[in-house]
Amino acid sequence: MGVQMVLQAIFLCFLVSNLHSANAQYEWQSKDTVDEIRERMDKVNGDNCKIQHLGNLYLPDDSISHLPDIKDVNINPVFPNRTALLHLHNMALSRSFFWSYILQARFIRPAINDTYDPGMMYYFLSTVADVSANPFINASAIYFSPNQSYTPSYRGFFNKTLPLFAPRTYRADDFNDPIHFEKISTLNTFTIQDLGAISNGSLSNDYTSEYYRINEWYKLWLPDQVVGRHDTKTTYKVEIRYANNTNETFTFHGPPGADEHPGPVKWTRPYFDCGRSNQWIVAAVVPIADIYPRHTGFRHIEFPTYTAVSVLELNFDRIDINQCPKGKGNSGPNRFADTARCRKDTTECEPLHGWGFRRGGYQCRCQPGYRLPNFVRRPYLGEIVERATSEQYYNSFGCEKIGWVHKMPVQWERASSETREKYMDKYYEYRNFSKGAESLHASKMNIHEVLNFILSVNEHTCKRYNPQDLVLSGGIGFGMEQQFENEARMAVRLANFISAFLQVSNPKEVYSGKLVADKPLSEDQMIAETLALVLGDTKIWSAGTYWDRDKFINRTLFAPFAYKKELNTRDFKVEDLARLNKTEELYLNKPIFKLLKKRWSTNFDDLEQFNLKLKIRYSEAGEYLRKYEHYPTFYRAANLDQGQWSTPYFDCNGLVKKWLISYSAPFFGWDSIRHKLEFKILPMFLSIFHCVKHGEPCNHTFSTMYFFTTTTINLASIP
Repeated sequence: MGVQMVLQAIFLCFLVSNLHSANAQYEWQSKDTVDEIRERMDKVNGDNCKIQHLGNLYLPDDSISHLPDIKDVNINPVFPNRTALLHLHNMALSRSFFWSYILQARFIRPAINDTYDPGMMYYFLSTVADVSANPFINASAIYFSPNQSYTPSYRGFFNKTLPLFAPRTYRADDFNDPIHFEKISTLNTFTIQDLGAISNGSLSNDYTSEYYRINEWYKLWLPDQVVGRHDTKTTYKVEIRYANNTNETFTFHGPPGADEHPGPVKWTRPYFDCGRSNQWIVAAVVPIADIYPRHTGFRHIEFPTYTAVSVLELNFDRIDINQCPKGKGNSGPNRFADTARCRKDTTECEPLHGWGFRRGGYQCRCQPGYRLPNFVRRPYLGEIVERATSEQYYNSFGCEKIGWVHKMPVQWERASSETREKYMDKYYEYRNFSKGAESLHASKMNIHEVLNFILSVNEHTCKRYNPQDLVLSGGIGFGMEQQFENEARMAVRLANFISAFLQVSNPKEVYSGKLVADKPLSEDQMIAETLALVLGDTKIWSAGTYWDRDKFINRTLFAPFAYKKELNTRDFKVEDLARLNKTEELYLNKPIFKLLKKRWSTNFDDLEQFNLKLKIRYSEAGEYLRKYEHYPTFYRAANLDQGQWSTPYFDCNGLVKKWLISYSAPFFGWDSIRHKLEFKILPMFLSIFHCVKHGEPCNHTFSTMYFFTTTTINLASIP
């Protein structure tokens, strides 16, 4: 009995000591905010989230630092570990512009007893494309306010509204999915649901209700409470030129501008997606504007209002944290600041990207006046420092003081003629060099003359040069695939969407009940999708969607091309390039179109397959969800690597006369008997990039890829 009491006492002492010990690998590592957030995350799961206190479903605001701000995008650089958040920001903005445009585009067309709105399948497949083309995006949704969404998907439903409508797609884990037998997670299976299909009185399933608990994304913009007049919504102008050379100017209401406060994009706190994907996620939210109410016959009572929000979500685990102390570039708010374990006496912290929410995403560099020991090859990785014992930590991971310090001479002296001749012979391209376009074709380039030539080319001087002189071949475009990956993914997203719509939606299909199949893609929808690329990303200066001959309904040729003339504008232009029918101008004869059409003329085995599990509402009233008639279904589309990059070139004869880089991605639909895929369309994305000189945008600017090194060089600073 005495032995048993002694053992119990020892066990209790062990428990008490553990309660006060560090939540880390070794005792010398004290508990910090990283451990605190990890404990809060591990406390909540899909089984207990419904009974958790509301505060436990959210993390503090400062759990995410360096959130992209649209007011800073064209001014300050974006850190590499925030490019995924910036892309989420741009995607949400692009979708808001599209839906705002297309919901108001009915005012372009004649008034009829029908609606020009997209059908329900268009909404579903649009959210699918947002996720399928972007591996970092976890979910995409559109949430409408009560009784403010119109739909043409039900018979006899003209000028009526759905009680609730919220199409949402999130990436599913298909490790054990019977759809495929590989027993691996492909990340290409998506669950699509209409979250507005709920029974009457079910407040816990009503995303507009306080009982929904995790609907902070809804409350950020909706319901639209406007004090005073409602005609204060920001307007954007689009000048459209159609294939028959008729012109039209369309002004539509959209999200707030970048110069307004608040801006167009709001961010939620990290929250647990309870009952849905059951993961910790962060959302970018942008409002969608529409004219409400519709079809009244009394235009004076129709006013612009925010009727819905576009919500795109990213896994919190995939967002890097910055554990370095506060300073320039890390001014806060940052809950994880100063949790790095670099030895502050001789080293300093530098963050690394690609680590997500876990320790060790930094390296410890030597402070000025110190150097690494002779047996150390590179700065100390944070992952190794975090795993060290106290003995290893205090006896290693430090830098040694530099004994002799080399200083630059106070007074520069002119090199002697012998020294000068020595180096001029070594770098002979600075003695005998070509100027102008000839500098591009030299065996050893004089980089100063190349830059002088590039900066001298503009819309007035470009006609002096041969077409081959306006193409920067070779390694000048090095690194563009990585640097402009986000912009290319926006083109891939459009390719994915149209591939999905042409392969999944069948306009001739007949459903039971009142459900009506979606109509074929319309001219306005393709114009809006193309325009949304330019509106959503400031780096994109023009974008086009090029259809093959007789592939767009009721049109022989169709190629909407959207572009802008200046940076930070609300005035955009759209042209249908089908109006250019000369042999040298016809887009079917362009080399990039011929190349991709030849490449994808017969073999489609390399295309990726995306599996869809779609659940739609039982009826127009909602009531409950039911499986779509084709469950599960799939479509095939090209991925990012199957697109085509161009070399940098100056588009002297185009609508955007600047130095450009283009990315083109193919997409596909069924043939006339829906038996096999065929190459149908080609979206193209064009971009030009700006620097800042004395606070103003430069006329012609370039980035890292224009040089043979990976060091960022600001051309405006080169004399």
